[in-house]
Amino acid sequence: MTPRKPVDTGDPDRLYTVTGGRSRSDDSFDLVTLIVSESAPTPGMQSEHARILALCEHPVAVVEIAAELGLPVTVVRILLGDLLDTGRITARHPRAAASVASLPDSALLQEVLHGLRNL
Repeated sequence: MTPRKPVDTGDPDRLYTVTGGRSRSDDSFDLVTLIVSESAPTPGMQSEHARILALCEHPVAVVEIAAELGLPVTVVRILLGDLLDTGRITARHPRAAASVASLPDSALLQEVLHGLRNL
C-alpha cells in the first residue's frame, strides 16, 4: 500500500482568491452530503468550480471533494454554495435522525443474524 501524500491546504493568499475573500459558508453541506453535477464545466469558469463539476458526475461526498481538490472543507463548502446558487449541482443530504424509527427492530435483526449463522 502506497502512503498517501500529505494534503496541501494551500497558501492563505490562494485560498482567499479562490473564495473571493469569503470565509463563511451557509453550513448547508455536511461532510457526508452527496453532491451531483447538473451541468458540465463551461469555458472561463473558475478552475475549482470546473473540477468539482467534473468530479461529481456521480454522487460524491463533500469530504471526498475536499480531499481530491486538496482544499479545506470550509473552502469547498463556499465553492459548493456558489454552484448550488447557480443550479449547477444538486445536494443530497443524509437522512434525518427521524428516519431511524423506520429501521427494522433490533430484535428482528438479531433473529435474521441467528438464522444466517445456522445456514
